[in-house]
Amino acid sequence: MRPQLTLIDTHCHVYYPDFQADWEQMLARAEENGVRGMVVVGADLASSRQAVALASQYEMFYCTVGIHPHDVLQADEAAMDEIRQLARSSAKCVAIGEIGLDFYRDRSPRDIQRRVFDRFLRLSRELDKPVVIHDRDAHQETLVQIRAAGIHNGVMHCFSGDLDFARQCLEQGLYISIPGTVTYPSNDQLREVVRSTPLERLLLETDCPYLSPVPHRGKRNEPAYTRITAETVAKLRGLTVEDVGRITTMNAGRLFGIPLWDSSTKLAYQIRNALYLNITNRCSNSCTFCAKFDEFTVKGHNLLLDHEPGFDELMAAIGQPKDIDEVVFCGFGESLLRLELVKQVAAALKKRGYRIRINSDGQANLVHGRNILPELAGLVDSISVSLNAPDAATYGTLCNTPFGAAGFQGICDFLREAPHHIPEVTATAVTVPGVDMEACRRVAESLGVQFRVREYAEVG
Repeated sequence: MRPQLTLIDTHCHVYYPDFQADWEQMLARAEENGVRGMVVVGADLASSRQAVALASQYEMFYCTVGIHPHDVLQADEAAMDEIRQLARSSAKCVAIGEIGLDFYRDRSPRDIQRRVFDRFLRLSRELDKPVVIHDRDAHQETLVQIRAAGIHNGVMHCFSGDLDFARQCLEQGLYISIPGTVTYPSNDQLREVVRSTPLERLLLETDCPYLSPVPHRGKRNEPAYTRITAETVAKLRGLTVEDVGRITTMNAGRLFGIPLWDSSTKLAYQIRNALYLNITNRCSNSCTFCAKFDEFTVKGHNLLLDHEPGFDELMAAIGQPKDIDEVVFCGFGESLLRLELVKQVAAALKKRGYRIRINSDGQANLVHGRNILPELAGLVDSISVSLNAPDAATYGTLCNTPFGAAGFQGICDFLREAPHHIPEVTATAVTVPGVDMEACRRVAESLGVQFRVREYAEVG
């Protein structure tokens, strides 16, 4: 049974008359397609009031308040005061927006757009709320104002820039929101952004009733079509739509404070067609690049343990998974620190016919004071070992190994020995800036094992 699909449409305008005739059916279609939450975005005073009202009436709705750059001529003192009061009046008001610059249609004077945008950016800081940014044909000017205002918390709505601009936005701390335009045949630029941006920084949106995805292009957009965008992102990233939904829902929760995802700790968690087992948060090393020092989530799964599970608890968490190609011992810790549990669980799962993989730092022999690889023979089909450096000095700096120079030599010895006991052995290296990947590859090949590069910004 596949995991439940959970999506959040992080930018919609469902207060428009377009939705009045089939309102209940529209909500039902959204639920049928996995959309569990919607952020209703204010674009002027009237729609900001409507967004707040809808959020108070419907559990699945959250709201934002702001004035679109097309309408900044209405942003006088009274309007700004009302926006401030609307934001304060609702616990479900999660951001200020949409606000920004639009130099494509130029429906408002640019100097007024800039001035009002700056006022809203300062308001977001005053209220400690993220911003929802509209930017069209004003990429660098938009970013200059965001930087000048000291904003590091928000989303570039309906992203339309190139990969270089996306990276600048990410460096500023902003999320990138992907609309249905990613399905348009000519939009290779946005698909490149999706392929290259860390999934943990992407959101999904419809911007409905605008920008319907293929095959509904030219017709009214609606929240249910968030699924089409999610499916496109999944295909671009080689993930399942459930993976994309879970990750982007977590992202929306992190940015907007929306508790709409399962935040319970996972002992067994699925990514693509693999089931991962999280049995310890302890590690042999303390790697400088390890993501757990920022947070304990991987692809939308919370891996922070309050205790280490035993055999019965872990097997109960595993259950009877279907559509699984392999079971992987890999959490935010070194599984082989719990060698006896690994052997016990692997033996039970092999009897069920599952393929077993271990992701390891390769220091188990040093930890246990013996060659443990013969104990894994017949239980483990493949092992991936984090080499991460071409020499002991680099390894020591990156990985803070407690074994000193012996740490790197221990990994090399482990990799050299592993093929005698495990059919598939791969050395991996994370693309930390400054580390020579080709030198790492040469080390792996000299040890007689395969080599794989892992992207520095991509977890899991």
